[in-house]
Amino acid sequence: MSTLADRTIAALRTTHDELAAFVRGLDATDLDRQSGASEWTVAQVLSHLGSGAEIGLATLRAALGGQDAPGQDFNHGVWDRWNAKDPEAQAKDFLVADAEIVSAFEGLDAGARERLRVKLGFLPMPGDVSLVGGMRLNETALHSWDVVVAFDPAATVAPDAAGVLTDLYSGPLDFMVGFMGRPDALDPRLATTLRVETSDPERVLGLTLGETVGFSEVPEPADTLSLPAEAWVRLLGGRLAPEHTPPSVILTGDGVTLDDLRRVFPGL
Repeated sequence: MSTLADRTIAALRTTHDELAAFVRGLDATDLDRQSGASEWTVAQVLSHLGSGAEIGLATLRAALGGQDAPGQDFNHGVWDRWNAKDPEAQAKDFLVADAEIVSAFEGLDAGARERLRVKLGFLPMPGDVSLVGGMRLNETALHSWDVVVAFDPAATVAPDAAGVLTDLYSGPLDFMVGFMGRPDALDPRLATTLRVETSDPERVLGLTLGETVGFSEVPEPADTLSLPAEAWVRLLGGRLAPEHTPPSVILTGDGVTLDDLRRVFPGL
């Protein structure tokens, strides 16, 4: 039976393969385009993904060896090296680095996928494979969209990645929803708990918007947000601007609006 860790690793593979195929078709002019990340070009997004892959791989290997993850000096050295690359090198080296970390996750046997714990300095407890792999999937899925949307305004997050992330956000990555949310961006008078209904896959969630942002029991009746899972992932990641919102995103009720939700989830 496929576990959440298995599904996460499989989604990492398909996300990598799809983005790698796309990137191989880009030329120097394409790499210099403005990406979906407002402060980065396409090449800079790939540099961010490549440096993150290198750091993530070192962290994973340290955990497998029973060692502490590399410290901030190592991370800063990696970032500096990647930032110094020219755009073509950033794209080319991204292909190698991302393939390596995906292969490393795929190389974990069933026992490791169940028992391995990875120390992450920003969390109080070590994370399991679904959490650590899920954080990488969150990065690659959203930043893949940043790359592709530079060429296609109707770009979406791949369905398999969106489905896995929907389950991760309400499971091992639930802390990220609070981290990504900005409750102070919402008028306190609009504090509420939304009913969220996703399609592809179908899920029903309760999303509380108030002094904090997070998941809760599904309210009924309630204002309801209905949308594809890929749009849900993009909303939480700050990538559901009006021009990128499909007509299948529907919010019913007299409380918060889509613009309110966009302010609560501005992206990182």
